[in-house]
Amino acid sequence: MGESLRALFSQRVSMKNVISPTRNQNFSEWYQQVIRQAELAENAPVRGCMVIRPWGYGIWENIQRELDRRFKETGHVNAYFPLLIPLSFLQTEADHVDGFAKECAIVTHHRLEQASGGKLDAAGRLEEPLIIRPTSETMIGASFSRWVQSYRDLPLLINQWANVLRWEMRPRIFLRTSEFLWQEGHTVHASREEALEETQKMLDIYADFATHYLAIPVIKGVKCSWERFPGAVSTYTIEAMMQDGKALQAGTSHFLGQNFAQASDIRFVNPQGAKELAWTTSWGVSTRLIGALIMTHGDDDGLRIPPLVAPTQVVIVPIIRNDEDVEAIHAYCEKLQQQISRKKLKGQNLRVSIDKRDMNGSEKKWYHTKRGVPIRVEVGVKELQRGMVSYWCRNDNARTMKVAADSFVKDLSKTLMGIQNSMLERARSHLSGNMRTVSTLEAFKQAFKRKDNLSTFILAPFIDDEKTEKLVAELGATVRCIPLQQPEAEGICLFTGQRTRTWALYAKSY
Repeated sequence: MGESLRALFSQRVSMKNVISPTRNQNFSEWYQQVIRQAELAENAPVRGCMVIRPWGYGIWENIQRELDRRFKETGHVNAYFPLLIPLSFLQTEADHVDGFAKECAIVTHHRLEQASGGKLDAAGRLEEPLIIRPTSETMIGASFSRWVQSYRDLPLLINQWANVLRWEMRPRIFLRTSEFLWQEGHTVHASREEALEETQKMLDIYADFATHYLAIPVIKGVKCSWERFPGAVSTYTIEAMMQDGKALQAGTSHFLGQNFAQASDIRFVNPQGAKELAWTTSWGVSTRLIGALIMTHGDDDGLRIPPLVAPTQVVIVPIIRNDEDVEAIHAYCEKLQQQISRKKLKGQNLRVSIDKRDMNGSEKKWYHTKRGVPIRVEVGVKELQRGMVSYWCRNDNARTMKVAADSFVKDLSKTLMGIQNSMLERARSHLSGNMRTVSTLEAFKQAFKRKDNLSTFILAPFIDDEKTEKLVAELGATVRCIPLQQPEAEGICLFTGQRTRTWALYAKSY
């Protein structure tokens, strides 16, 4: 089971690596070092918050651009809602309040006053405290109750790109920060069937995007009762396996039934003239996807970015040995840049840059290697004289390719898609090679008692019960989801002893 992952971790042990410690030595610290060395983000002065640096934000912009396109193709439109939510709004949905109460940040005053000694104190207590949004169901519900009056107003399909704040006790950049960026979709429907269809449609969009743009294979499923979004009837999820075998929830889509419609009084007049309670959904992904990308594809030399979401897909590095060559080599690089920028990948012009900084070639090489640029091109006197380029693909640093410049440009889109597909297949192989089906409690316990750095996904019979929740937690595991694709077999729940045809995915998780 673990041989493929051991090989993945140890394949470069004998070579010098840029990132220290390596994945095999300390995966958690390796992750933090990749973020720092790749200049993705850094901790902010406010505990639990992060500064997303331009390279990291460039990845988020490409994630945002593609998802936004997909949302609009399926009829959704963007809007924006307030950051501050009256406390009374949250109190309208009891389960929702319970789920987020410990994570809420509260605004209680509306101004500052200078006290003696120049110290600033809060003043002007608000009549009603305001919650900095942890999510927007209640605020958006208040608007929807005004916007929806008739069946003709349905379906209402809204998306918001925003930041949210959920007080985090154990922060980790991109994975768990108090403030993070996300999109949250909110929709209203005339029937249960339409709302369920919307919930599953958005899950499919997330799964397809993660698989074919981020090159991260995912397992689609439904959350168990104790992992469900507060106030939802059911929560659908996509779960991804990181290189250490732990699970990461990469996106969720919630069927809210009529719970939030009841709380916000979202009703419509049906074609027969009678008033009905509406059905709603919500769904979202966040900057956590960048963390998933790092832990799925990174290696001991840094980040590796799938070409479709890379801020720069090709970087051209002039190699200057003598000052008299500068003008000719730069002209050659600029012509190459123009040719590359006219090429397309998935309908978008290729993103290409020239690194003209006053640094030696080795420094530039490792700079772009750590940042995960998919293709690095070097142009020196020899390439100039022969009309060629030397290039490296980030997913195979050891191999140098030398080809005619025209051929390189002609095949570039194909080369980039080759890198994209190779990264996906590698991740798929890792996922399939580190999943096990178990049918005994002893085998389950052994899977989560491993003393090495590797974890695994376990598929086992499942009963949604408090006893299951307690015993799974005691073993240091979590129920990730009940996969939509179920084995056609009956089993006995390892924790309740009851017969079941339902199987769940268990794993250690982030």
